Amino acid sequence: MKVAVVGAGWAGCAAAVKATQLGHDVTLFESARIPGGRARRVETTLAGEPLQIDNGQHILIGAYAETLRLMTALGVDTDANLMRIPLRLEFPNGDGLNLPAWRGPAAVQALIGILGARGWAWQDKWSLLQLARRWQAGGFECPAHMSVATLCSGLSPRAMTGLIEPLCVSALNTPAERASAQVFLRVMQDALFSHAGASDLLLPHTDLSALLPDAALRWLTNHGPAPRLGVRIDALTLGSGGWRLNVRGGDVRGSAETFDAVILACPPTEAARLTETVTMPATFKAETSRWIALANSLQFEALATVYAQVIHATMNATTSSLSQPMLALPTSPKEPAQFVFDRGQLGGPTGLLAFVVSASQGDTAQISAQVLAQGQRQLGLPLELVHTIIEKRATFACTPNLQRPGAQIAQGLLACGDYISGPYPATLEGAVRSGLQAAKLLG
Repeated sequence: MKVAVVGAGWAGCAAAVKATQLGHDVTLFESARIPGGRARRVETTLAGEPLQIDNGQHILIGAYAETLRLMTALGVDTDANLMRIPLRLEFPNGDGLNLPAWRGPAAVQALIGILGARGWAWQDKWSLLQLARRWQAGGFECPAHMSVATLCSGLSPRAMTGLIEPLCVSALNTPAERASAQVFLRVMQDALFSHAGASDLLLPHTDLSALLPDAALRWLTNHGPAPRLGVRIDALTLGSGGWRLNVRGGDVRGSAETFDAVILACPPTEAARLTETVTMPATFKAETSRWIALANSLQFEALATVYAQVIHATMNATTSSLSQPMLALPTSPKEPAQFVFDRGQLGGPTGLLAFVVSASQGDTAQISAQVLAQGQRQLGLPLELVHTIIEKRATFACTPNLQRPGAQIAQGLLACGDYISGPYPATLEGAVRSGLQAAKLLG
């Protein structure tokens, strides 16, 4: 079939590659000039020199099997582009949980890590072990209405703030008191209790567009029509000849192109808007109305990334700013960052730090000032602001009882993205899996 994929984020790239592998003639459209969607590079400057950062500091984990498989298929050297380290949730004072390097049973690795958690009393470790045993005994299932906070009631405060809350907000981008316990349990099962290496942190050595989307676009160019960047799809029309896309941008001032099928790999609100534009029979309208309603009902969480530079007078060119490439941070309403990354240890300029505020609230000036003060107090480093990026709709709010739209909108019209119904929250792996699923549904 002749297939259009609208959106070159991670889901759209996965869908376009998989559909091409299945023998379809695929054209990938993207309104931006840089592929990657909400996980892409951003051009800025540091001390007057060009600097490539990301629109959000993302990581992968060893459990991201489909993402890693796709990278390998596209020729990405995952060993060279990703720093693999055992799961660390270490705080600036050295306290926290660090899993050992281990290739035995995952549950044993988790047990060793919990027993060796620094700064935890035996009561903290015992409460977490008891909770994990209950999760396993229950098959990692719980009532759909339950929140993570309720799921973990009875857990010691140290175990809650030192492990559960950081994991929850980093994986679901939703605070524990209103995050879905069932989705959280699936993440915990796959990351901590599935197989050796699943919980490993995979920290990118390169920008996020280079990590997968750029490779996908090169692969698609070599295997079919070249992806078209800077091109917007205004509307869809369903006719006897198939799906007509109104195309604007790039070298096109306005034209209609026809396809046998369309995969909408854009944000849910945009996918709903395009579906609403379709001129279609009444039966088709009835078929799509529920999908549109579900897509429009999603609520969203913001994510802020504050890039700051350690003032060079306090360090030399070979000094690492942090003891680890990534540290967890104690949080409060006035100190909102949950994690900090040393970009100098990840292939970037020495002294460049990326502070992550999941489920962020406030404007750019407020968050920037709070995080700079937090970094200087908790890390003891003099910092100056480089760039702050707030993705106001970074992820859907992963709340209990949430109904997410499915991949099938109508015959010949599909959707993919990390918001599509599935077991995972809004993660890179969820996006890639959704793209692969949409391609397979083409038939």
